[in-house]
Amino acid sequence: MFAQFSETLAGLQLPLRVVVKGGPTLDLTEDPRVTLLINDPNLLGDMQAPTLDKLGDAYVSQRMDIQGDIMDVIEVADRLSKGLLGELASPPVERTEHDRQMDAEAISYHYDLSNDFYALWLDPQMVYSCGYFRNPEDSLATAQTQKLDHLCRKLRLKPGERLLDVGCGWGGLARHAARFYDVEVHGITLSKAQLELANRRTAEAGLEDRVRLELLDYRDLPGRENFDKIVSVGMFEHVGHRNLDRYFAILHEQVKPGGLVMNHGITAKHVDGRQVGQGAGKFIGRYVFPHGELPHLSMAIASMSEQGLEVLDVEGLRLHYARTLEHWSRNLEQRLEEAAELVSDKALRIWRIYLAGCAYGFRRNWMNIHQILAVKPHADGSHHVPWTRDDIYR
Repeated sequence: MFAQFSETLAGLQLPLRVVVKGGPTLDLTEDPRVTLLINDPNLLGDMQAPTLDKLGDAYVSQRMDIQGDIMDVIEVADRLSKGLLGELASPPVERTEHDRQMDAEAISYHYDLSNDFYALWLDPQMVYSCGYFRNPEDSLATAQTQKLDHLCRKLRLKPGERLLDVGCGWGGLARHAARFYDVEVHGITLSKAQLELANRRTAEAGLEDRVRLELLDYRDLPGRENFDKIVSVGMFEHVGHRNLDRYFAILHEQVKPGGLVMNHGITAKHVDGRQVGQGAGKFIGRYVFPHGELPHLSMAIASMSEQGLEVLDVEGLRLHYARTLEHWSRNLEQRLEEAAELVSDKALRIWRIYLAGCAYGFRRNWMNIHQILAVKPHADGSHHVPWTRDDIYR
């Protein structure tokens, strides 16, 4: 089997060494930067067609181990897959009928993993979304503070306004908006672990009178036109294509006439939402984000428009997210021993591959991320948003 495997890889100029446990070694170049330690010799047969999904699965299940810089590992895996298989056609996107129970279970699986684990590699405010780098050299903490402020400025928050934060996470944006813009924030999440820590940090910051966070599905928001502004960050990836219209209809229903809605989320490269990346999306769906679906920008805009929200501004932040993920991945790699005390070996393997793989994918335009700002016009079509963006950058 090893002879056939060696013949398959012959001619691939990759900085890769393959070591079979208790067996032979194969170097594809004189100076390999990445080593695959094959624990299960039967894996050699599977590696005749090595998609990123198969390679990731083999690592997560301990059929192989890896040595080398994690970013080099991801690049070599991608080049190995393309070298043997070429560019794979993307399978059709699966559209799931998301219900409350499915979404709650998916959110709990991902976000309730361990607050302490997330704290190892996130910024001090624990902002789990794309940072905003005014300069490429900005630190992660600086970029996340700049992102929070960028969102608040785009929303033109004013003292005394009511802001709905859909998918509030650990409450970083809610606290920033309350502290620096003097607004009243109502945040909702489906993660019990996030909510517990978010409420504790809100109390420690002395912001309980202006920030209220609760465990609530967006479909269960009561009443109408309760909020002056709405923000949703890293949330609509969990909504599902079939539910997009309902989701944006609820945001339209909850915001007052003339109010602004900001949707910040990952978007698909292809218009039909199909995945790219040699099976990377399949790995993420199985191990990281169950039932996650990425709409294309055009799908999001169309849905917002059909629900009565007028899109005013769109900003793509793909390279910002690549840089953010590189920071996260580096932070985790530097604290692997601590992380191993907080989560299982399987979970740690998943997250090492996920963070580095997503950094690689965003860098290479496998997916995108957009901030979409919209307004709910008054009945006569008017609104009071400034005519230019000048106020955002003053």
